[in-house]
Amino acid sequence: MREFIDAAVFRDIILCANAALEQNKQLINELNVFPVPDGDTGTNMSLTMGAAAAELGARSFPTLGQAADCAAGAMLRGARGNSGVILSLLFRGLARRLKGCATADARLFAAAMSDGVDAAYKAVMKPAEGTILTVSRVATSAAVEFAEHGSDLELMVSCACESAVEALADTINLNPVLKRAGVVDAGGKGYVFILEAMLSVLKGEGYVPVEPYAGSGEAPEVRERADFSDFSTGEIAFTYCTEFIVGRENSKEPQLLRSYLETLGDCVVVVDDDEIIKVHVHTNVPGDVLTEALTYGPPRKVKIENMREQHSEMAGGGDNGAAESAEPEFAEAEKPFGAVAVCAGEGMAALFRELGADRIVTGGQTMNPSTEDILKAVERTPAETVFVLPNNKNIVMAAEQCVPLSRKRVVVIPTRTVPQGITALLSLDESSTAEDIPADMEEAIQGVHPALVPYAARDSEFDGHEIHAGEYLALLDGALIGSFTSLDGLVGELCSAADELSPSVISVYYGEDVSEDSAEATAGAIGARFPDAELTVVNGGQPVYYYMISIE
Repeated sequence: MREFIDAAVFRDIILCANAALEQNKQLINELNVFPVPDGDTGTNMSLTMGAAAAELGARSFPTLGQAADCAAGAMLRGARGNSGVILSLLFRGLARRLKGCATADARLFAAAMSDGVDAAYKAVMKPAEGTILTVSRVATSAAVEFAEHGSDLELMVSCACESAVEALADTINLNPVLKRAGVVDAGGKGYVFILEAMLSVLKGEGYVPVEPYAGSGEAPEVRERADFSDFSTGEIAFTYCTEFIVGRENSKEPQLLRSYLETLGDCVVVVDDDEIIKVHVHTNVPGDVLTEALTYGPPRKVKIENMREQHSEMAGGGDNGAAESAEPEFAEAEKPFGAVAVCAGEGMAALFRELGADRIVTGGQTMNPSTEDILKAVERTPAETVFVLPNNKNIVMAAEQCVPLSRKRVVVIPTRTVPQGITALLSLDESSTAEDIPADMEEAIQGVHPALVPYAARDSEFDGHEIHAGEYLALLDGALIGSFTSLDGLVGELCSAADELSPSVISVYYGEDVSEDSAEATAGAIGARFPDAELTVVNGGQPVYYYMISIE
């Protein structure tokens, strides 16, 4: 019977939990479909716990409170992903209750676990049940209930562990996404591994997993791993998992940052202490997030990951990435000029390649690639001078950062849309000089009037125009023509707006959610309005935009 936990036992718990997560991280990854099907929860929890293990493994502590505080601080700074940040909060709350304590009995340790759950729920803007939050809450409630009448820490954690296993089995019923995938929650599974490790240490034996909960009565079929191909990349509303730490250098309230981030994305978690603010958010505009964060203090650590790409890899679409990683990082010049284009959609990528682009960087609206992504493509282009076509106004700045970083000569053509990028590439005259080509390209894109047709994901207002979720939007040269409940009405208004341009060439690129028949019908309506214009229809396969139309 063990009645107290001291610093040495706590250290062993962290080390054992780290080993359990590291051993099982791939299993956890294969369950990770919520909140985003990107398959990295096991990796993130392992890295987060690994930060604490590295600190505690290299030091000894006279009191439990000091060991817990060290672990919590290391986890906060090393937290990765939504699950990692929540895990760090569970231990942060625990450490606060144990502050100044040499040891902890069952009642105190259960109360500390409860403080950890409270800290996690309070920090998450929109707590979702059927997740690690649920599993930790149910397990902790069992620990608190036991500690009211019992003092055996081993039995207390055993009760918590059994309750956690039962709660984990129920996550498939609580969360519609998990039910759809037929799996239990990945973060909850990771938390069970941590409790199992804790129990093994208290028993004085090696790591022993607890038997899965068998359940009672009828229950949904549970898979050992998710089929990530069941989920479409387009279902990921916010592309970039953005995490960072900024130092606290002023009195600005972190709650204000949290409220601001809620307007830019979801899965917002903001944690702060006297020295730093740690943030996790899923967003489409990481640049805006970081710009606001800098008003609170200097950055100490920044990580931005493209969750669409992570999902594609988990769904079996990662072969191209593997092939690219096997290539040399730097290609020696074999020709004077090369081109890198940013676009989304297989059809668009194929078109740019046909027109002579050496490299394609996946990106666009809601999918802004990083400077590193663009730089890697530039370095692998076998040319002396590389022209970069960002094809989106939000990507131009990231592309320009490659100019001083690359060993090649890099020229960024400020194309703001894919139609402009296509025209720019068509105007690339390899018999010309590196000094004249940029001017020729920029002159060519001046004659391109791009029309874009996305849909409204939420109610909003633009230039005084009220927009409702689910409506189609029509933009011409960046200006909103209007919002429409049907594509037929949209096409008519768009043609009216384009009438004064007297187009001679019209290219219609249709997206991944548009059938060929629908695209032909739309193009036919446009062609009827402009019978003298040369009309082309291309399957671009792009996300976000139903149509991208080049009017020249």
